[in-house]
Amino acid sequence: MTTRIRRWVETDTGHRVPNHKSKCRHIHGHRYRWEAELEGEIVTERGVSEEGMLMDFSDITKILVEHIHDVVDHAFVVFEEDMEAREALSMMGDGHRTVVVPFIPTAENLAKWAFEQVEPHIRSSYGNSLSLRAFHVRETPKSWASWS
Repeated sequence: MTTRIRRWVETDTGHRVPNHKSKCRHIHGHRYRWEAELEGEIVTERGVSEEGMLMDFSDITKILVEHIHDVVDHAFVVFEEDMEAREALSMMGDGHRTVVVPFIPTAENLAKWAFEQVEPHIRSSYGNSLSLRAFHVRETPKSWASWS
């Protein structure tokens, strides 16, 4: 049997889907929720801080803050081939937080990207099996995408 836990951070992040048939082709932003879902076995080593846990929630938060939040919060994520948006963003100067990615920044692609950023950092300190099972990205209260 395995156990699953989830932990999330939120960001305010801009993007656009340049070839979208509707309004998402315009520059806009969302209050994203970036949610890691871990799976594994509970730590059974007696007397350690993580006894009874898969991984300490605060340790997961540190990973999410460093590798997701601090990268994309109050930033604009732009597809490397979206030259119109990149040109417009370049006018904002060096102080503007622009994150150039090799994919169109849809919720689906961002979920995969986030998984790839976080997965190498999910490790057990106590020998229990532990893995990042999935990554979920909420773009709006009614719209989620997952990568597993």
